Amino acid sequence: MKAITYSSYGNPDVLEYGEQPMPKVGPGMVLVKVKAAAVNPVDWKIMAGGLDQVMDLQFPAIPGWDVAGVVESVGIDSRQFQPGDEVIAYGRKDYVHGGSFAEYIALPERVLAKKPASFDWNESAGLPLAGLTAYQVLNRLGLKSGETVLIHGGSGGVGSLGIQIAVALGASVIATASEKNHEFLRSLGAEPVAYGEGLADRVRALRPEGVEVVADFVGGNLQATLAVLAENGRHASIADSDVEEHGGEWMWVTPVGSDLQELADLADSGKLRVEVAEVFPLDKAADAFRSNMEGHTRGKIVVSVDQDS
Repeated sequence: MKAITYSSYGNPDVLEYGEQPMPKVGPGMVLVKVKAAAVNPVDWKIMAGGLDQVMDLQFPAIPGWDVAGVVESVGIDSRQFQPGDEVIAYGRKDYVHGGSFAEYIALPERVLAKKPASFDWNESAGLPLAGLTAYQVLNRLGLKSGETVLIHGGSGGVGSLGIQIAVALGASVIATASEKNHEFLRSLGAEPVAYGEGLADRVRALRPEGVEVVADFVGGNLQATLAVLAENGRHASIADSDVEEHGGEWMWVTPVGSDLQELADLADSGKLRVEVAEVFPLDKAADAFRSNMEGHTRGKIVVSVDQDS
């Protein structure tokens, strides 16, 4: 099969396009013919060696954890999905090796969900990691209808989905972004505020009594978070471990197919959308990584693998 690999840590220049062995499909596993895979910052951070102390990696490594595709075959005692099923997954494994920037990927069936019928392949590929991150953070924080949540990084991939999930839960949302993205935040259902100096004052002007929940999806906002939390408020971050010293949760997303199915159902009910900024062919995946690293796009960077068959 064709795949993108790297055989040493580095920048996108280490990525190579070529032939790799087909993945093995063990018990409880599913072989997925990849239609699209989304780029996430964690992909190039791993490639640069940034998680070497946390996760084992086997070279040559195929990067990528977000995937949308069609079930090609199933392993022994795999019962949830059948060949021909259209699926999505956050395909993080116990070690980095066989990722989604390839024509095929083998995954445990427990991480899969049915593809949203209302989404195309590119939108579907952009949902799993970012959507699950937002969903699991807000669930861990116990966000309820009628509460107000402040989302740091509202225009990013995780933040924009977090806004929509919070609105679907019946919460009020205040979200930070640069002023050029404020109209985008309003379109998602949030009250926008500019990030940076004076953020706490701007949030307090909207909610003098403070907010019940804060979800930090970018990091570097601990002081502002503590300044706007209401009494007994809850907060979490995916980017700042220091929150644990101040009563907060430091979280990383977990592959859970049932959670992902909840998101797919939200999408099909019209309550969730994924914005796709750019699409690259598989052999240009290095350019997709570079675009994601620049950080100037709003929406997901997607690699199209095989959408003609």
